[in-house]
Formats: sequence, structure tokens, C-alpha cells
Amino acid sequence: MRGGKYVILCVDDDPDILEYLRVVLEANDYAVVGASSAEAGLRAYRETPPDLVIADLMMEEIDSGTGFVKQLQAWGNRAPIYMLSSVGDNLNTNADYSALGLTGVFQKPLDSEVLLSLLKAKLK
Repeated sequence: MRGGKYVILCVDDDPDILEYLRVVLEANDYAVVGASSAEAGLRAYRETPPDLVIADLMMEEIDSGTGFVKQLQAWGNRAPIYMLSSVGDNLNTNADYSALGLTGVFQKPLDSEVLLSLLKAKLK
């Protein structure tokens, strides 16, 4: 927590997605740390340990999202990690996302009501 607010680390190479997450989350009293690449996300994670992570599955490089998650696991991450994916429903039904080290998957376009209800449930 920072300033009495849960810290959400958002990592996505699409600036529109990052801005959308920032607007929705800050309007609902969350502190947001944004990063536009997996590398920047790892730096942000070290600088401001988050309470929850939302990261794009496919960023600037192939497998950068999964590589990002693997590095967080290597560092002993305890925060829930949710991936954003344009194939979210397919990933939910065709893959064991927990085996990837994920808490869950959000499908793009992201539904703000689904996001906020999940955050409230996870960050009690």
C-alpha cells in the first residue's frame, strides 16, 4: 500500500490500455504504477512493490509477458498477477493459467466493472 491505497502495477505496451487502467483504477481509489514494457515493469516492481499486477500477455517481444511473470516468480512475488490478453477466453478454457504463475486472465477489451469487482475481492 502507498498512502493508504492499494498499489496496482499495470504493464502494457499499448498507451491507450495503460491510460484506461490508470483512469479507472485511480477513480476508484487505487494507486497506479504504469510501465510500457516488461523491462520497465520489472524496474517498477522493484521500486514500488505492488499489491496486484496486471500485465499484457503479448507485448513488444514474443513471450515478454510470460517472461515478466517468470521473473517475478524468481524474485518470490506474492502479489496476485492477472494477464491481459486478446485471447483471454480461449486461454481460460485451453490452458492452466495457474501453471503459468497467474491468478487469472482478463480479456481485452477490459470490462471495468469486472476488473473492479475482482480487485475488491482479491484485495480485502
